[in-house]
Amino acid sequence: MINSLELFSGAGGLAKGIEMAGARHRAFVEWNSDACKTLRRNYPSEIVFESDIRDVQFSQFHNIDFIAGGPPCQPFSIGGKSKGNEDKRDMFPHAISAIRQLMPKAFMFENVKGLLRQSFAEYFNYIILQLTYPQILAKDQDWRTNAAALGRIHASGDFEGLKYNVKFKLLNAADYGVPQKRERVVIVGIRGDLDISWDFPKVTHSEDALLWEKYVTGNYWERHNISPSQSEMSQAQAQETQLKRRYGIFPPEETPWVTVRDALQGLPCPHEHGCADDEHLLRKGAKEYAGHTGSEIDQPSKTIKAGNHGVPGGENMIKYPDGKVRYYTILEAKRIQTFPDDYHISGSWSEAMRQLGNAVPVRLANVIAKSLFDKVFPNQLQQATFKNVTTPKRLETYSPTAKIMQ
Repeated sequence: MINSLELFSGAGGLAKGIEMAGARHRAFVEWNSDACKTLRRNYPSEIVFESDIRDVQFSQFHNIDFIAGGPPCQPFSIGGKSKGNEDKRDMFPHAISAIRQLMPKAFMFENVKGLLRQSFAEYFNYIILQLTYPQILAKDQDWRTNAAALGRIHASGDFEGLKYNVKFKLLNAADYGVPQKRERVVIVGIRGDLDISWDFPKVTHSEDALLWEKYVTGNYWERHNISPSQSEMSQAQAQETQLKRRYGIFPPEETPWVTVRDALQGLPCPHEHGCADDEHLLRKGAKEYAGHTGSEIDQPSKTIKAGNHGVPGGENMIKYPDGKVRYYTILEAKRIQTFPDDYHISGSWSEAMRQLGNAVPVRLANVIAKSLFDKVFPNQLQQATFKNVTTPKRLETYSPTAKIMQ
């Protein structure tokens, strides 16, 4: 079994995907109390360390094979103040410290697309250099001075100590079967002494494949036993012509992007009344306005977001072909993030949506971890099935004409 340490665990999306790829979680480190409640509902409470990572002694963890986590994204988020390393919430130094002290065989970190902005380029390069040479300690308080020193070591090629082969890539979760257009930077490192070559898995799903099913074969509409809307019909001929010009008579090789309708199939309309713990309760009051628009049901969802002060925006609404909108329930948002239906998210609707908005889609985590584990830990794998994570079964049970609650 692969022993894993999870940092900045949040609701556990990254953790769940990694677990299903074959890892055994030895510890979760998370400071948010509501997220810790979620973790304790789904995992043994004794492995949940509710603590500020700055206070954690990593020496207490032994025989750790793999470290993963999502350092807080606010310092690099386009929607935030974008202070980067000057933001006190920048926890990359502590993630690097964990690598330095435990020297796992591999690690994986996830963060927002904003991390790759030009304004952060120097600091991001410094992060990568530190992850590549974690045993080289900083000698100066100025990170730029340290970055320059690491850069010289890297350029020389003379370093003989233990290092990591580090790769990073901007990935769209929709390209791997997640019913959500969510772009995130994933950083993966493999310890150099293992002499293992690895690269990110190829995309498996595409927008063109979805468009082909909609406008060339019509299989998407047939699968759901519905007719396309007037809006869809109006673009059908132009889309078909463009697709056939690009692909000829053969469809794209990938599987179609998974849509909101695909993900929510089989679910009944949300309940208006129920117990506080009911994850499929309707929340009323959804409205569209400029910059606050819903996710079209026949497309992958927009990125589920945590929102300001726990109040998510219009991306967390379904938009139907007739223009009506309503908020996702917690259960529906879990499906959009590819959590198993029976994975419990603790807290009120706004708190649960905050946790889900901060989570890594389970399927994306699973795809990357499985690819990585197959290379790094071929003799330690005991993979779980992915059947509990929502995979569209192409059932014709989720009708767009069902009652829309607002």
